[in-house]
Amino acid sequence: MVGIGLLITGPAHGLWPLTVEDKVDEAFERMRTGSLTALSSVASEAGDTPTVITVTLLSCLGLILIPRLPMWRQSAFLALAVSLQSLVFLVITVAVDRHRPEVHRLDGSLPTSSYTSGHTGAATALYGGLAVLVLSRLRGPWRRVVAGLLFLIPVAVGLARLYRGMHHPTDVVGGLVNGGLSLLIVQRALLTDGFVTAAPVASTLPAVADRAGRPPGHAAVIFNPTVTDRTDREALRRVLERHGYDEPAFKETSAEDPGGGQTADAVRQGAMLVVVCGGDGTVRAAADALAGTEVPLLLVPCGTGNLLARNLGLPLSPADALDAALRGTTRHIDLGRIEGDGLAATHFAAMAGAGLDAAMLERANHSDRAKAVLGWTAYAVSVLRVLRTPRMSVNIRLDGAPALRRTARMVLLGNIGTVQSGLTLLPGARYDDGRLDLLILDPRGLGGWMRAVWALLRGRTMEPSSAAATVPAQNGRTDGAPVEFFDFRHAEITFDDLQPRELDGDPVAPGRRLIAEVRPGALTMLLPARGE
Repeated sequence: MVGIGLLITGPAHGLWPLTVEDKVDEAFERMRTGSLTALSSVASEAGDTPTVITVTLLSCLGLILIPRLPMWRQSAFLALAVSLQSLVFLVITVAVDRHRPEVHRLDGSLPTSSYTSGHTGAATALYGGLAVLVLSRLRGPWRRVVAGLLFLIPVAVGLARLYRGMHHPTDVVGGLVNGGLSLLIVQRALLTDGFVTAAPVASTLPAVADRAGRPPGHAAVIFNPTVTDRTDREALRRVLERHGYDEPAFKETSAEDPGGGQTADAVRQGAMLVVVCGGDGTVRAAADALAGTEVPLLLVPCGTGNLLARNLGLPLSPADALDAALRGTTRHIDLGRIEGDGLAATHFAAMAGAGLDAAMLERANHSDRAKAVLGWTAYAVSVLRVLRTPRMSVNIRLDGAPALRRTARMVLLGNIGTVQSGLTLLPGARYDDGRLDLLILDPRGLGGWMRAVWALLRGRTMEPSSAAATVPAQNGRTDGAPVEFFDFRHAEITFDDLQPRELDGDPVAPGRRLIAEVRPGALTMLLPARGE
């Protein structure tokens, strides 16, 4: 934005369309009438600083106080988008000195530069943000009309600023761009619906059956009440009924039973489809109960991480995910079976690990409010706080090969490879290839961390090693590589000391041992058809 401003006021000043901006300003001045001037004053006030601050505060308070479940994340999205726009605007006005149009200005002289239009930028961030929330949270035919009207307000503000002689056309365009980019950046960070979904990997297993023409039968919905409000449940009910699932049974999870017991009860009561609406922990509990059965699980992502949903390429809007899957096919995906000291045998669908990731999740899960406000970025903040987690010593035996002796900051097992923000930690992981993948992270010093980040960023081109290929290094350290990748069917991992551990994003009891194996095709899922 600063670079464009310096071009406008410097080398590009004599180029079209900048050469005709004065004529546009003069044309708006000639158009002035009493009625238009009054209308422009009202429109301009919509982007004035006191108005923007007041509407932002009231909207944020409304998002927190009015719904039964406070919309902390949506409130933070709106406040941060407006704040980011304001910060960028201030930086631009300091760096770019542009005079206001040489016409009679209806609002008098202002101390800031003409580039960019602060009114237009603020209006874009505020009313555009409200439009995004309307489209994502409201239902019914009027939501598009309301959103469209909100999107028109920044345009009206920009035209009013031109009419009143306060800005050149490129200043108004700059304000629209500033506000729009601020919205996009904050939305990508906080509102994950529809963003940062990993491309689904090519399946190595055939579809079980096409659902076309099959009677739907009875459906049960297992939902986490902390992330699924009444509006969400009613939307899911309408989608199910539209597809022939009349009177679906809704079963609420609890802290004592995060979904496994409810899923087992639903199957005993004759459910032919189990819809799971929650995060990775709810999905793991339901998948553990459904492992080895032919009752399909339909995943509706409603949580913070939604790792499995992202790697399956599912829509992250609950109603859209449900509708797409109900028009899809049933497929089998792998699960990981895991147990250890103090950890009863269970399954995981996405990832399990020990060390840095488990410490990060434990810290993040201590603050439910931070997760509600920041979404998955709460995990990123937690990572910064646990980077000094002590290095651990570990023996790793893969598929019966001789044990590998390693030091590590983190040991991560995965059925899928991509985490939030699109970062691929396990480049070879496939949810239906009959194998699990292993990451050993052991950076040393700043240089080691830089090498580790680079290895992970280019991870899509790297292939995991087999255990047999590393036998020569089994009794000693490797060449100091900060990142190692392996794949396996059975793994025995023994730590010298107690380590924090996690399963699918939920901390479990610390321990010294993990035994994991893949269960190929153990979970039947109802997934959208290819290309949806």
